[in-house]
Amino acid sequence: MKLLLTSGGITNASIHRALLDLLGEPVEEATALCIPTAQWGHPMCGPASARRFVSGAQPSGGMTSLPWRSLGLLELTALPTIGPDRWVPWVEEADVLLVDGGEATYLCHWMRESGLADRLPLLADTVWVGVSAGSMVMTPRIGTEFVEWPTAPDDLTLGVVDFSIFPHLDVFPENTMADAERWAGAIGGPAYVLDDQSAITVVDGVVEVISEGTWKLVRP
Repeated sequence: MKLLLTSGGITNASIHRALLDLLGEPVEEATALCIPTAQWGHPMCGPASARRFVSGAQPSGGMTSLPWRSLGLLELTALPTIGPDRWVPWVEEADVLLVDGGEATYLCHWMRESGLADRLPLLADTVWVGVSAGSMVMTPRIGTEFVEWPTAPDDLTLGVVDFSIFPHLDVFPENTMADAERWAGAIGGPAYVLDDQSAITVVDGVVEVISEGTWKLVRP
């Protein structure tokens, strides 16, 4: 699987070019599924924000508003009730999975419960485009500061990559660089601090930062 881990989505030309490089074809020729599941686990999200993402309304829907050849909706909480015979072909046929933000531990839970997490190693050519929690879920842990789901047992996530992500630098009052460095000090591993004009690509283990804004790598 090829990863495009963003803080705020496809927010500038550099991140858009990175998406095209990963796809290897124009957006107009690619099929996409959007996954809003993380929104249901976060107290700041709900039906209105999920609709904005799915419908392509700005700013939430920057990815889904791109001119995909086809765009579908994949709700992970429904998958255990319909079985893999139905949903696995949908995922395998998609060129890209667009994964919205919200609560990363909630998203992690439903990726495991649905079986999607187990399918990831088999999706070698699929592009995963994450926003915020949709990116953080691929990391080993998110830090207790970002856990908003009351049922979460801890801050552990999938660990597909070996670094953590602090998103939305300077977007919220509590997301300053000083806050990020304190957070990173408790993570125990390498961590990237990203503003909404920054993203990370991961292909075959090679990590590259794409940015028209501010970012920082904080090592333990």
